[in-house]
Amino acid sequence: VLAKRFKCHALDRHIIGVRSMFNWAVTNELLAAKPRYGSMFDKPTASQKQKEKNLRELEHGERMFTADQVKQLLAATDGQMKAMILLGVNCGFGNSDCGTLPLKALDLDGGWVNYHRPKTGITRRCALWPETVAALRVVIAERKEPKNPANAELAFITYKNESWHKPDDRNPISAEMRKLLNALSIEGKRNFYAMRHTFETIGGESRDQVAVDHIMGHARDDMASVYRERISDERLKAVAEHVRKWVFSELTASK
Repeated sequence: VLAKRFKCHALDRHIIGVRSMFNWAVTNELLAAKPRYGSMFDKPTASQKQKEKNLRELEHGERMFTADQVKQLLAATDGQMKAMILLGVNCGFGNSDCGTLPLKALDLDGGWVNYHRPKTGITRRCALWPETVAALRVVIAERKEPKNPANAELAFITYKNESWHKPDDRNPISAEMRKLLNALSIEGKRNFYAMRHTFETIGGESRDQVAVDHIMGHARDDMASVYRERISDERLKAVAEHVRKWVFSELTASK
């Protein structure tokens, strides 16, 4: 039933979710044993995921933006959406990252954002571009007071004085991005989250995957990660500047 509704990656998440609930129930002695799921409840294989990815790319193209598309998006919007797009391509921020970003995570004078990844709690540090800093200063200057005191520390507040982050499928950032993509006739399998794909792809071309992983909030299960105590700011800045030059190639070439 799930396989008829979801593609491989979503199916994988749902299967993990179901198994986790039964595992929790057994651990807490609410059930005597886990159910026998049978072979039809196996997670999709790596091969199935890759084939689905190949087919998606053939139909819709890569799940990332070109430099020209990023510049189109930035030119077509302002305010909070512009700042969030910049955070997406500058730091690999996704919807939840932007929606839950606290003001205290921003060091605009120093040009840094220090914010764990909400999904995993992994610490991240990213050097902010001048364009990102300028956009965030505008957002903070025009920021509305939220209705809910629990949102008082959030950097982004909607025009309805609410949080941009929703725990369910009603994601206002995705909705606003879809309007913008449709208005610019940017097609393909792209949404706001594709900014993370863009940063990961272009940032990786800086040849410092360790720094890219740190900015993205990715953890590697290897001994190097166990022994590594820190990553220098110079390396983080180099990755951010590499992506900036890719986006603003014409601007940076003239400087």
